[in-house]
Amino acid sequence: MRIDVLTLFTDGFKFLTESGITGRAHGLGLWSLKTWNPRDFVTDPHRTVDDRPYGGGPGMVMMAEPLALALKAARVDRDSSAPVILLAPGGKRFDQSMAANLAQSTGAIFVCGRYEGVDQRFIDQQVDEQWSLGDFVVSGGELALLPMLDAAVRLMPGVMNQQASHHQDSFQSSLSGLLDSPHFTRPEVLDGVAIPDILKSGHHLRISQWRREQSLTLTLAWRPDLIAQARAGGQLSAADERFLLSLKSP
Repeated sequence: MRIDVLTLFTDGFKFLTESGITGRAHGLGLWSLKTWNPRDFVTDPHRTVDDRPYGGGPGMVMMAEPLALALKAARVDRDSSAPVILLAPGGKRFDQSMAANLAQSTGAIFVCGRYEGVDQRFIDQQVDEQWSLGDFVVSGGELALLPMLDAAVRLMPGVMNQQASHHQDSFQSSLSGLLDSPHFTRPEVLDGVAIPDILKSGHHLRISQWRREQSLTLTLAWRPDLIAQARAGGQLSAADERFLLSLKSP
């Protein structure tokens, strides 16, 4: 998977390429990332990439031409087609299924907006999709793209030391899109609180059932909308439904 990023802050992605799981995978060549600064494609002394909005108003708007030139260079360098995705508040909200689709693809070209936004003509002519991290505003698309890429890279084959690890993550289909169950490690007793006895039983079927019930309990408490989605998708078993009913009983 190759990722290209149009950004004014190229150093911001070193965290992904040099640290942790994603950094190790990058070092192994399992994925690659290349940044393109629109300032490198302008010729005026101030390397201008933004200007005042027509019609007035606060802030500045990213100019279309520097972005278009940077995008053209990225496309030539890739020597292959790739979707162009703009990080924007009005975009499709990113989720685990989108991360999985990206992980299974050959990559994409991401455009990180700044200031008040991007000239609409660039969006209309060049952008294929728009993605959003959620219903809030951050200082630039870079801050939204970092967790998106991390979520995708860790799903790629060979990235995780234990490939089964991500299958029990929250929102994964193996959990019917529910939150993950609690986890415990040593010491066995901490400040007088012991880990649940079931986890020491060695009975894998019962442990699996306990984890499923804990997942259902946490999801009902914190994200009941996910319970509704799983139910609508036919992903809850009869045993799941009985357990959920017991949680609501007085």
